[in-house]
Amino acid sequence: MRLEEHTDMDLLITRYLSGKMDKESFAELKRRSLESESNRKYVRNKLEVWFSSGVANTVVQFDKDKAFSLFKQRVAESEKRRKRALRFSWKTFMRVAAVALVLIIPFAAYWQGKQAVKQNFADMIVEAPMGAHTKLYLPDGTLVWLNAGSKIVYSQGFGVDDRRLRLEGEGYFEVTKNEELPFRIKTEELSLQVLGTKFNFRNYPDDEEVTVNLLEGKVDLQNGVREMPELYLIANEKMVLNKVTGQMVKSCTRADKANVWINDELFFDEELLEDIAKKLMRSYNVKIEVADSLRDKRFYGSFGISGNTIDKILDVMVSTRQMNYKIENGVYILY
Repeated sequence: MRLEEHTDMDLLITRYLSGKMDKESFAELKRRSLESESNRKYVRNKLEVWFSSGVANTVVQFDKDKAFSLFKQRVAESEKRRKRALRFSWKTFMRVAAVALVLIIPFAAYWQGKQAVKQNFADMIVEAPMGAHTKLYLPDGTLVWLNAGSKIVYSQGFGVDDRRLRLEGEGYFEVTKNEELPFRIKTEELSLQVLGTKFNFRNYPDDEEVTVNLLEGKVDLQNGVREMPELYLIANEKMVLNKVTGQMVKSCTRADKANVWINDELFFDEELLEDIAKKLMRSYNVKIEVADSLRDKRFYGSFGISGNTIDKILDVMVSTRQMNYKIENGVYILY
């Protein structure tokens, strides 16, 4: 593109930002912007700084950091003005038409800068090893306990304009309330959203079921196995999702028992023996196999981890006369 063509486009941009552009000039700027990829980039780069800084009467270089700061001030001022009634005129229309141009030529320094920062953020990964659990605080102040063999993944920008994380395993969350930024947890089979509450979420990859126990507040659950309406839980309710069928069952429960594992306790609330065995393996770092004939068996019980051995717990379960166990080559076999 020749220098004089640049100058022509600069004049169009200046008119546009100063509110002195007529319909024909606006159409011309739009047409020129879409004429080629180089034109689009040129206009985007110019408008990026000019729009953010609010300066549109001179063709000069601007400090982008200063422009970004000025733009944030303008955003705050615009939010106040937005609440007032608007009288539409052609000049008003041209201001509103900026939205249309933004859709065609994304340029706003605020958004572009924030997106660039977000793209440069590395994911943070926190894990709890087998036989132990981990306690941490997220950047927004949310308290998280991770059970043995669990991990969460979240962006370094967590809490800036979203609060999303991925969970693998089991976690207890005390979510800091923020009505403008919902707290979201994503797993393969189930997604959860809250504003601020306390809950326990378990979804290990090898578990047969996903379980959510709500201690306080309200949570919104979205089934990822099959399409169905969102399911809501309130305090002292529990949801169990079958990973094969996608069936979600809600029931009343003693939700305060769901997170006793943070105090080195085990609590089985009519859980599948298959999943109980996995809990025991993670807690005691042992190998357990369950016979196919016992996969649908469910147990209820409470045990202290540090005060018991795996053998003592299995002995109590055997006393129910629903199973037996033996040890072969260091592997506990339940049958």
